[in-house]
Amino acid sequence: MTWRATVLTLFPEMFPGPLGISLAGRALAAGLWALEARDIRDQATDRHRSVDDTPAGGGPGMVLRADVVAAAIDAAGGAPDRPKLLMSPRGRPLTQSRVVELAAGPGPLIVCGRFEGVDQRVIEARGLEEISVGDYVLSGGEIAAMALLDACVRLLPGVMGKPESGSDESFSDGLLEYPHYTRPQAFEGRPIPEVLLSGDHAKIEGWRRAEAEALTRARRPDLWAAKAGQKRSKNRTEG
Repeated sequence: MTWRATVLTLFPEMFPGPLGISLAGRALAAGLWALEARDIRDQATDRHRSVDDTPAGGGPGMVLRADVVAAAIDAAGGAPDRPKLLMSPRGRPLTQSRVVELAAGPGPLIVCGRFEGVDQRVIEARGLEEISVGDYVLSGGEIAAMALLDACVRLLPGVMGKPESGSDESFSDGLLEYPHYTRPQAFEGRPIPEVLLSGDHAKIEGWRRAEAEALTRARRPDLWAAKAGQKRSKNRTEG
């Protein structure tokens, strides 16, 4: 069955956008995955196609209505066990491990929030999983949804030229990726590290591992701490 993504948005014309070019676009054209962007306003019940209202309790901005969003989700249909996601800055951070899980499934239904957010009742009633792509606020969930979909699509069978292409990337082993080099051999006085030209695969792998660990320690101490904790737990279990 084709991996299928459904996006519920107030701006369906934003899709496929970047997902229609390069790796994801070629895979989309080849039928390796499918994308459907549906307009939430199609489920509005008044002549103005209203989808939002003022926040209960007062405050600035507008909130997407529970009844309209619920109707949009229900109209999209799909398998009962299909992941239903809401792109939200208050959601759990998107991780590579969650991307791998989503890529292995049937494909998600994604609600793109706008304004001040979505009525909490529809989040609970439809079991939406809130996902964040970073500690910052976007104008809406569309760009976040594109980032999530791009991360998933590249892992689908047949999308990347070689399956092993994703095995040494950042986060694949809890570490940031090691540095890369290619021709020319010297650039503005900076040579390629000699070990990479040695032909000694064991030394090259050792160098890459050391560089990945050093980068992770320096740039992402949170990842390094988690990696160290996993190692300690494994040692206790084996002991």
